[in-house]
Amino acid sequence: MKRHLAHILVEHRYEAEDLLRQLRGLKEPSEFGPVFEKLARRHSRCPSAAQGGDLGLIDLRRLDPVFSEEAEGLAVNALSPIVRTRFGHHLIWRKA
Repeated sequence: MKRHLAHILVEHRYEAEDLLRQLRGLKEPSEFGPVFEKLARRHSRCPSAAQGGDLGLIDLRRLDPVFSEEAEGLAVNALSPIVRTRFGHHLIWRKA
């Protein structure tokens, strides 16, 4: 199963909580994408940070099972709660 995803990966939960607060505090839905991408570029530890956290259209079976399970249940344009994997703490955005 494939999904178009973006994510922000940080080491500490408190970092993820701060980013989640910023994203959930946005007043205009049209701000979400540009702000998410800016935060990913600035804070994410994943190489995808250079692309604003965009992982592209990716097969969920290739990902960490905890990450995959959360991503599979997301609706289009939805943001996940904080997801903890062996890599750190993620915020996942289902783009399509």
